[in-house]
Amino acid sequence: MKLTEFTHQLETNPDAELRFALPDGELIEAHAHITEVGRVDKSFIDCGGKIWRLSHVSLQAWVADDVDHRLRPRPLANIIAQAAPLLGSDDLDVEIEHEGCVISQYPVESATIRDGALVFQLTSKHTACLAQDVCLPGVRSKSETPASESDACCSSGGCC
Repeated sequence: MKLTEFTHQLETNPDAELRFALPDGELIEAHAHITEVGRVDKSFIDCGGKIWRLSHVSLQAWVADDVDHRLRPRPLANIIAQAAPLLGSDDLDVEIEHEGCVISQYPVESATIRDGALVFQLTSKHTACLAQDVCLPGVRSKSETPASESDACCSSGGCC
């Protein structure tokens, strides 16, 4: 979900209970507190030599012993508005960072109203080879095959 849609949901349902549903359907505790709003920029090179630049908005959900704490959509929308200079004008995807057994990042997939609560459905992230045409010889077509072995990712061909 993009940031504009996320904030639209917050602004449309300002006084609802705010909940986040993990990919398995379990809800993050209702007393979770958003401790960080930030823009994450990642620059990297894949195994095929292509340079990538990706960005997203990260909201860190922290669960503490304060079980009476309840963050509502309106204050979260205000916090995001305060972060606008850091987030920039790009309409970035939103991810929730949450610590269960390990710290995990979950893209926000959708929002629904359920029993008076604004529930953001989170989805799983997966790893993938971004250069499958280079690394998986059976995947690339003959037209994508390098003219010579030295044109491949490595002199031995395929993935380094």
